[in-house]
Amino acid sequence: MAATVTVSGRTDPGLLISLDPLLREWLPRQRWFAGKGRPISGFSLVAATELLPVGTRPGLYHLLVRARQQAGPGDCYQLLIGVRTALPPRLAPALIGHVTQGPLAGRTVFDALYDSRPAEVLLEALRTGARIGGLRCERDPEQEIRSGLVPRRLTGEQSNSSVIYGDTFILKLLRRVVPGVNPDLELPLALAREGCARVPAPTAWMYGDPGEGETEPYVLAVLQPYVQGAADGWELALRELAKGEDFTAEARALGRATAEVHGALARALPTATLGQAQIRPMVHGMTERLDAAAQAVPALRPYAPALRTAFTALADLAAEGHTWTAQRIHGDLHLGQCLRSASGQWSLIDFEGEPARPLAERRMPQPTVRDVAGMLRSFDYAAHSADPASPAWARTCRAAYCSGYAEVAGADPRTDPVLLRAHETDKAVYEVVYEARHRPDWLPVPLSAIHRLAAPDLP
Repeated sequence: MAATVTVSGRTDPGLLISLDPLLREWLPRQRWFAGKGRPISGFSLVAATELLPVGTRPGLYHLLVRARQQAGPGDCYQLLIGVRTALPPRLAPALIGHVTQGPLAGRTVFDALYDSRPAEVLLEALRTGARIGGLRCERDPEQEIRSGLVPRRLTGEQSNSSVIYGDTFILKLLRRVVPGVNPDLELPLALAREGCARVPAPTAWMYGDPGEGETEPYVLAVLQPYVQGAADGWELALRELAKGEDFTAEARALGRATAEVHGALARALPTATLGQAQIRPMVHGMTERLDAAAQAVPALRPYAPALRTAFTALADLAAEGHTWTAQRIHGDLHLGQCLRSASGQWSLIDFEGEPARPLAERRMPQPTVRDVAGMLRSFDYAAHSADPASPAWARTCRAAYCSGYAEVAGADPRTDPVLLRAHETDKAVYEVVYEARHRPDWLPVPLSAIHRLAAPDLP
């Protein structure tokens, strides 16, 4: 049965009285919460819309909530809050808490994406292009969205949340949101206009009205065709490694797919030329990140002087008059952002870029080698996940990927070793800091790359 959307527009900010103490405990435990390690000092309500009345089972609120932490305005998060008098056992993992104060006192609230009814409401709003309070849905009229598709929440660690509808569509609900054009919608729409089959074309999407003092809407969700039976590139690589199977043909095909996407993006959106004036701040940023990383991770310090030459060499080339082309890129490319269909076709997904970086930075034209460097590092990670580690596997995959890229792009990324080394070094430095903070057991993986990247300048 198709969901019926009940609209009552924006709600009273008193809703936060009920939710505040529960969200302080629940939000920091979520994979997509960006402010881990810092206490939440309070919340402010950017927008709230009642999608299903609280008297129904379940009630449903859509919230944009800003979580304040230390100085600054704090990050804004998109929440779907379900409301019930009691939670059935099947929804136990979704529990946020039992409300003891405010307008929802005596009720239980939970993450509504675990429940099929709220997920049906979202699909119906997208299907009909609904306007609900401060929420606005748009869709591609050329793509059909059938009603009544059965939803299921996608499990596993994600920086956002996803729901699959009847093996036909996948809805990506962005969690940490900012006003402005989100590349996770912008770039797939641009690629669809170019007829690029390597990226599923957006079917529908949802905006949120600007908050107080803001001028641009929020991109909140994107619905795309679901690639049924597709294998995640990371999981596929690990399976082939475990079996001792060769992966070079897949790596080469993935290189061709990457180059096709880059070519389509260059045709669809403006490109830029990077000379000394543009390379200088890029190198400065890379050097600053290296210095900060060396302060944070003592194991990196012996390598810092040699690694710094990767960046100064790029600056020297620019000073000699060398230029590079920059364009829109994926921005966070690795094996986990790639899908291989049952027919063997590779697709690229998740064009949001690195969520921790400012939106304006994620939308800037960049050298395509930054995506290439991310994928080369991903092969290295896969190889070190095997038992025993297989650095030779990584080397052959890296070479095959670059060769496949060259077959389409007409130029091999390895023919510009200075640019490639600078970007791969910058990526490996980021990985060292991430692993030291979150997964210390993985720290040897990026450190092995650091040793290799520093090797040209080590005794």
